[in-house]
Amino acid sequence: MILPFWWRDDDAVELTPQLETLITIATEFDMPCHLAVIPKFATSALAKRISTTTQIIPVVHGWAHISHAPKGQKNAEFGASRPIEDCASDAIFALQRLTDLFGDRLNRMFVPPWNRINPELGEHLVAVGYNSLSTYTPRTNRFAAPNLTQINTHLDPIAWRRNRSLIAPKTLVAQTVALMQDRRLGHTDNTEPFGLLTHHLVHDDAIWDFVKQFLTIMLRGPVKPFR
Repeated sequence: MILPFWWRDDDAVELTPQLETLITIATEFDMPCHLAVIPKFATSALAKRISTTTQIIPVVHGWAHISHAPKGQKNAEFGASRPIEDCASDAIFALQRLTDLFGDRLNRMFVPPWNRINPELGEHLVAVGYNSLSTYTPRTNRFAAPNLTQINTHLDPIAWRRNRSLIAPKTLVAQTVALMQDRRLGHTDNTEPFGLLTHHLVHDDAIWDFVKQFLTIMLRGPVKPFR
């Protein structure tokens, strides 16, 4: 069986040396990277650079990447505590803004910041033109709402709550094996593209090295890069 495999990287706004590193890796490995761009702050220079490579696929990363969650709750820009009309309005602005910047290059995938979203927002996303939704952990349904495909990510190598460097490689290998076993055993959806999640702006050398090693190993197997 061929494993559908994809790569999503979050929080792009402008041209940076880290983004150039990501583009170089995506090109060298011939591996598409879905780049989640924050619409409110995205620059025309970013759009111009992305237009020069077919390996970077821009997608919509919320609106401003600002949390509206009440104090004491986990960060969320499009969470259930916020009026759904406000969420829908920002989703419209976000799609318009990135369509203006990227045109037909834009993949109409919505990536909510912090991977958190009010599930009731799904039908509103479809109504304004989105066709897919991406968060984190294996999906429980193929569609988040009618005509809105759920395509999640599954492996994040960053130790966010410690030093923001690389999680121990042995731990990442164990996580990957467990995820693959769950797919094979039917505990999770084996048709969902298996997703690597990265955040180029905070990568150190250890994380970049892991990304390259992980792509090398994965692309040796029976996988099909997902676009």
